[in-house]
Amino acid sequence: MVNASGRSLGALALLGLLAGGVQAAPATITERPFGKTPDGQAVSLYTLTNTHGMQVRITNYGGAVTQILVPDRKGRMGDVALGYDTLAAYVKNANNPYLGYIIGRFGNRIARGKFSLDGKQYSLYINNTPNSLHGGKEGFNTKVWTPAIVKEGGTVGVALTYLSKDGEEGYPGNLNVKVIYTLTNDDKLRIDYTATTDKDTVVNLTNHSYFNLAGQGNGTILDHLMMINADKYTPVDKTLIPTGKTPPVAGTPLDFRKPVAIGARIHANNTQLAYGHGYDHNYVLNKPDAHALTLAARVSCPRSGRVLTVYTTEPGIQFYSGNFLKGAATGKGGKIYGTNYGFALETQHYPDSPNQPSFPTTELKPGETYKTTTIYGFSVGR
Repeated sequence: MVNASGRSLGALALLGLLAGGVQAAPATITERPFGKTPDGQAVSLYTLTNTHGMQVRITNYGGAVTQILVPDRKGRMGDVALGYDTLAAYVKNANNPYLGYIIGRFGNRIARGKFSLDGKQYSLYINNTPNSLHGGKEGFNTKVWTPAIVKEGGTVGVALTYLSKDGEEGYPGNLNVKVIYTLTNDDKLRIDYTATTDKDTVVNLTNHSYFNLAGQGNGTILDHLMMINADKYTPVDKTLIPTGKTPPVAGTPLDFRKPVAIGARIHANNTQLAYGHGYDHNYVLNKPDAHALTLAARVSCPRSGRVLTVYTTEPGIQFYSGNFLKGAATGKGGKIYGTNYGFALETQHYPDSPNQPSFPTTELKPGETYKTTTIYGFSVGR
C-alpha cells in the first residue's frame, strides 16, 4: 500500500494507521551470538528494525546481509534476500555463490590474476580460471569483521571494520576498510564504504546480495521487471573479462533502459548471453556527475508488488541473473535455490579496471580516502 505521496507503507505502520494513528515503534537493533568459525572466532548476528517494521539482519562474518524482511502489496512481510540459516553454511559456501557478502579487495574479475602498479606487477590467486574473482581465495567475504552498533538520528546500523594487511591475497598496502550498514526509516538499506591505504593499491568494494522480490526460494526472478539506467555496457570475452569497449545497449538483449522482464530475452541467440549463461554484465551508468548518488536500477515483481530501487555513487553496476545458483547450496528454511532464483545488482567500478586504462581508475594512494555509497530502497508499487 502507498500513501498519497506514493511512498510505501510498512506492514506495521499500516496496522498503526488502521488502528487510529498509533505511533510507530522506535527503530531498534539487537545482537545475538551466531556461532564460531572453524578457527574459534566468535561471530554475531545483528537484527535492525525500523519504525515501519522493515527488518534487516547482518552478520560480521563476511559482512553478509542474511535477511531483508519487507511487506508485499497486501502488507504481508516476506524475506527477499537469499541466504542461509547458520554460520556453518556461510563459512562452507563463502566462495560460491557469495550470498550477501561484502566483496573485496577487488569486486569482480581481474584478468589472469595480474595487474601492474607503479611499474611493478602483482600476482593474485586464480579462483575463476583463468582469472581472479572477488578478492581471491580468501577475500573480505571470508573475514570476521570488527562490529560496532550505530544509532544516529533515529536510525540504527552496524559499522564493520577490517584491516587487510600488505600482501594479503597479493594486493599491496595495508588497507583499512570500514563498511556501515544503515537501515533508514523510509525503508532503505544504505551501505557506506570507506578505505585508506599506506601504499599505492587498487580497491573495488561491493555487496553481493541476491534478491527475489517474490520471497527467497519462491521460484525464479524471470518475471521481475528490470530497469537499468545505462545506455552502454562493457562487453566481455569468453572468460568474462571486458574487451575495453563500451558500446550502446540499444538493439541488444542487454537493453534495460525501459522495464523488461528478466526472462524475456535471457535465452536470445546472443554471444554475450552465451558467455555469461545469461546476464552477468557490467553496465555503464548514466551519470551527469561522476561522483553523485544517482539512480542505477529499479526492479519490480508482478506477483508481490514489491519494488527495489538502487542508487549509487559508483560508475557501474553488475547485473547477474543467478545463472549458477542451482545446486550451489540449500537456502533458509530448507528452500532449494535453483537457476535464476535470485538476481544480484553489484554496484562497482568496472571489472578488470587495473588492466584497462580507458576505464575509471580504481587506484588508491596514501593520503586519499576511498569513499562510495549504495542505497537499496524498498517500496510497493501501485
